[in-house]
Amino acid sequence: MVSKRFARLLFLGSLLAATSGWGADFHGRSSTQLLWFDDFYNGRQVEVAEYLRVSVTNVDKGGKFSIAGYGRGTQDLNNGEGINGRLYYLYGDYRGLFDKLDLRIGRQFVNSSAGTALVDGGMFDLKNIGAVGFTVFGGRDVIFGLNGETGHEGDYVLGMSAYLAGFRNTDLDFAWFRKWDQGDVSRDILGASFKQYLFNRMKVYANARYDLTSEVFNEVLAGVKYFPIARLIFTGEWYQSYPTFDTTSIYSVFAVNRYQEGVFRVDYTITDMFAVNGGYTRQDFGDDGTSDVFEVGCTIRPIEKVTINLNYDRRDGYGGQLNGGMLDVTYDATKSLQLATGMTYDVYNRDFFTSNSEQHSAQLYWVGGRYRLAKSMQASLRIEDNVNKTYNNSVQGRFPGPTRAPWDPRSI
Repeated sequence: MVSKRFARLLFLGSLLAATSGWGADFHGRSSTQLLWFDDFYNGRQVEVAEYLRVSVTNVDKGGKFSIAGYGRGTQDLNNGEGINGRLYYLYGDYRGLFDKLDLRIGRQFVNSSAGTALVDGGMFDLKNIGAVGFTVFGGRDVIFGLNGETGHEGDYVLGMSAYLAGFRNTDLDFAWFRKWDQGDVSRDILGASFKQYLFNRMKVYANARYDLTSEVFNEVLAGVKYFPIARLIFTGEWYQSYPTFDTTSIYSVFAVNRYQEGVFRVDYTITDMFAVNGGYTRQDFGDDGTSDVFEVGCTIRPIEKVTINLNYDRRDGYGGQLNGGMLDVTYDATKSLQLATGMTYDVYNRDFFTSNSEQHSAQLYWVGGRYRLAKSMQASLRIEDNVNKTYNNSVQGRFPGPTRAPWDPRSI
């Protein structure tokens, strides 16, 4: 049903564009993928997926109106349950109405400092009216499940925000976000976001969300990035999360702990051939549950065509211990062919259950490649093998090929 609706709307947009004297510009990207993997409940699974993204610009003489769409269809080759389609977005976008208003109508992803959603509806952005702009969005809340959309009648989203405009080094906005679940208010959030650049050497930023129903800050982030030179970046962050749930969910009655973490990280590109990074994170899960996480890594380019990434992390504290590393190597064999391989190896133990307190290991090995068949077409392949407590051997892969981009629908 979704695929048919997508095709009909796209065909309608094409007809409308074709009737104009100046002609519209069509662009698109398609990708066909074959995926095979182990499902814990259903065993070996094989799926074919087709992804399609299209855009139509210059629909009107002034070039202000455009159409964009993106969706996918998948076929399970094992169970034969038919095509499962998802339409991620399909909207008409009009920019600069009276040089004051941007409008977007259709299925779209909406984002504000108070919340995000996928909606069938509209978004309106009022701008060029001074130092402050305003955005309003709303519509039917689109929710995807395993086999398609799972929403109900009465699932809606409404949001509003005000933001600073015209300040090159400063971003600031305040937002309100509300969701309804079958007609009942399930989320009511206030949010704010701030970003400031100082002296061309520092960025200060912060985000916060306040749950009006639970009367708590369910998410707070504050951070500083300092870059004395272009190749060296220091990052310090503090993050706090207090899990809140939809008021219509059974989980909303459960008691939860506040989570906090402090992060310090350094990234230094010493030369074009060698870069290093390191970081420390202090995690606080509440009730005296804490852990320490250390990370170090480097990127090496021994020759121009080879890139090697090495990373190691160690975690000790609440929940158990983890020691692990990752290695991946990329080789640009020719202008058209890129080869890659890598592995991860983790040794861990969990303290939550007595039966799982012993030490375990998990390994992942993979190889892949990408080949450009033509200027607008490429194919790629990735195969990996998982060895862990659940699987002694689990080979899975992804073959996206050939991908065409960009292309003109009128040429096929």
